Amino acid sequence: MKRMDTSEPMLPLDAEDVPASHPRAPRRRQGGVASTDVVMSAHMADNAEVFPQVLGLHVEKGATVADLTYGKEVFWRNVPAGAYRLLPSDLKLGQCWRALPYEDASVDAVVFDPPYMEGLYRRTKDALAGSGTHRAFQEAYSNGSVRAEGSGRKYHDAVLEAYLSVIPEAKRILRPSGRFIVKCQDEVSANRQKLTHVELIWAYEAHGFYCKDLFVVVRRNAPVVSRLLKQEHARKNHSYFLVFQRQDHRRRIDYSNFSPWLRDDLEILGTATVCFSSEFFAQYGQTETLPWIDNPSRKGV
Repeated sequence: MKRMDTSEPMLPLDAEDVPASHPRAPRRRQGGVASTDVVMSAHMADNAEVFPQVLGLHVEKGATVADLTYGKEVFWRNVPAGAYRLLPSDLKLGQCWRALPYEDASVDAVVFDPPYMEGLYRRTKDALAGSGTHRAFQEAYSNGSVRAEGSGRKYHDAVLEAYLSVIPEAKRILRPSGRFIVKCQDEVSANRQKLTHVELIWAYEAHGFYCKDLFVVVRRNAPVVSRLLKQEHARKNHSYFLVFQRQDHRRRIDYSNFSPWLRDDLEILGTATVCFSSEFFAQYGQTETLPWIDNPSRKGV
């Protein structure tokens, strides 16, 4: 058995005893000031309380922000006037998000909050759900005088269509690394769980948006009374602010919410990508700049 060579002295453990011939790297020191005043990810609050925190963490003061679904300015009630250069638009104002009047790469952040309940996209007035701030969407997606362009998808697919239809204009008007703030909520459709926020993260990343942050908004008030023979799913009392960062201008995607082996190696998730395949890419734009979806089989071609 070979014995350890003890002819050389061992390096002392105490830093003050280390000779100059054995320099030691300085210890890492934590920067910043210790504080408990931090922005949290989950809030039992309403949108007007949470939205200013989203902006404060992710959008610089004085930035140009285009709110494409401005409505009755609910999100902005607690945002100090003049803190941002606000560009409001809304279907009620006659401005659809599919054709915006802004210059290319002219805004720092985009805010988008279309209706996330399938009932708001039904075709007949007597079956239409929703009221209040979503009244304009009722007229746009029902048999009213105003009609939004679309493919005629129904139920939850109509919800996704609205969220995906904004992609070309959001990419066009956003500056590189700009923020795309999306409000959404999961739903149950035809007795099936639809995790809208997961679908959107997948779809938007396919077009160069990295989901940088997520805020959960939990309702304070109790749910409305409903008639149920048997409850199958937990009643939704929370929604999300998803904060995306545009990164499709880069040579390659630096960040992803999904591990590489999930994106590239698992066949079942490769098939999931095909769900956003030929029709999706043809309708909402190309993704040649994205290195991890350059396999033709992933595009359904």
